[in-house]
Amino acid sequence: MNRPRLYIDVDGPLNPYDAKPERRPQGYTTFRYYRTAGSPTAAAGPGGTSRPLRVWLNPAHGEQLLRLAEFYELTWATAWGVEANTWIAPKLGLPELPVVHWPTMYAAGPEGTFWKTQHLISHAAGRAFAWIDDELSERDRDFVGYYHDGKALLHHVDPRVGLRDTDFHALEHWARSIASAQAT
Repeated sequence: MNRPRLYIDVDGPLNPYDAKPERRPQGYTTFRYYRTAGSPTAAAGPGGTSRPLRVWLNPAHGEQLLRLAEFYELTWATAWGVEANTWIAPKLGLPELPVVHWPTMYAAGPEGTFWKTQHLISHAAGRAFAWIDDELSERDRDFVGYYHDGKALLHHVDPRVGLRDTDFHALEHWARSIASAQAT
């Protein structure tokens, strides 16, 4: 049977953008990106290039995600799109990962859900998945529980602190429980 997917959002889980701007979280490194105006998340500035985007990344997260790859197929589920492979993956020591391509972005989701939710259900196509994001709510969990045929874990990450060891432990525990259920 296929390993479950781990859908990974960047801003919030990997980049704790909501931390106090003058206090970079411990273990994180500051990177500045100059993204082109055509990028999905770019804020256009003079000359068609974006303003510099400050991103905090913790290199240890790459190692922890690679350990989870034993249990999951790691997949970007971020507005960064393919740029996550260009800008984020190398800083974390990750290989190029599959990317969810969004048919629409930022439009309100059905039944008050986050805009990504319906698209991830479609992308998963009944396959078990875990999803780490800072925008998850009970409405999303209920929606996935009703419309998704496979098992799913929607794991909220606080955008002020990003992923922590407890988050990685929860993801591993859930994946082990899925593998154990498939083995029986």
